[in-house]
Amino acid sequence: MKKVIAIIEKGEDGSYGIHAPKLKNCIIGDGDTVAEAKEDFLIGYQEMIESYVNWGKPIPEELQNIEFVYQYDISAFYDAHPYLNVSKLAEHIHLNKSLMRQYKRGQYISERQVLRIQEGIRSIGRELAGITLIK
Repeated sequence: MKKVIAIIEKGEDGSYGIHAPKLKNCIIGDGDTVAEAKEDFLIGYQEMIESYVNWGKPIPEELQNIEFVYQYDISAFYDAHPYLNVSKLAEHIHLNKSLMRQYKRGQYISERQVLRIQEGIRSIGRELAGITLIK
């Protein structure tokens, strides 16, 4: 199965959009939440496949056997994971809390800061993956 990157971004109006920039065939999705945008995106993908079938045309190779890998901007990430506390995450990765809240609202963020936050989140994931709970 091929992995195709689908980018999730928060729009200026507060809605969310998804697109797969590396595909020649345009697939987009939008919604008021990340979940709605993902659902719309996947419906768009299925409708595109059905269109090729209905037209009696072969499905393009790029659309066959694919798995979408979602990448988020910071605002969309927090919407998709509302159980994460912005200030506590900032504190955990040694980032200014106010700055992290600005990023969540969609303020400009440098590539360096994105990578720093991403590595902090991945570090937490590795830590959580190693936990064993007992009763």
